[in-house]
Amino acid sequence: MNTIMRKSVLGIAGIAFAGGIFAGPATATAPAVESTPVAVVQADKTDTGKLIPHGVQGKQSRIDLTDEQVGNVKAIIAATKKADMDERAAVVSIATALQESKLENLGHLGERNDHDSQGLFQQRPTSGWGTVEQITDPEYSTMAFLKGLKQVDGWKDMPLTKAAQTVQVSAYPDHYAQWEQQAADLVAKHWNS
Repeated sequence: MNTIMRKSVLGIAGIAFAGGIFAGPATATAPAVESTPVAVVQADKTDTGKLIPHGVQGKQSRIDLTDEQVGNVKAIIAATKKADMDERAAVVSIATALQESKLENLGHLGERNDHDSQGLFQQRPTSGWGTVEQITDPEYSTMAFLKGLKQVDGWKDMPLTKAAQTVQVSAYPDHYAQWEQQAADLVAKHWNS
């Protein structure tokens, strides 16, 4: 901005400010309005500090979700509650499923399949996760993942990617971290719905 223009802008701002000071407070008053007490109910809010206690690690990814994917988010949250685990467990679970399947309940993908991995968490029947029918059931596969998570000592004190990797044993252990913010946002939105 050139000097003349800057001085003009500052001058106009100064005049407006000075005018407000010298003019004094407005003398018009609003008409009185009768008021009645209103009960305010505080909705249960999810504690965001619980969702991402260690902060996100690295660049975050985000995808738009279909109704089917949102349904899978809700199924993961319901299973987490059924397992008597908290919102942080749901964040870890959803971030894991985002990485493994983009929250799509995948069946066998033929040539594109990673071994015999299937379902939201890409669990393998040959690795003992359950039958194909079981691991393609969102509730069952989430419960199986959470059972593994419960067995990880100190998982709540770990960064998300380390907790998820300890359960999943992925060839790409650091990739879970990129989904933490979207997973936390989804838990915050759907935990109490």
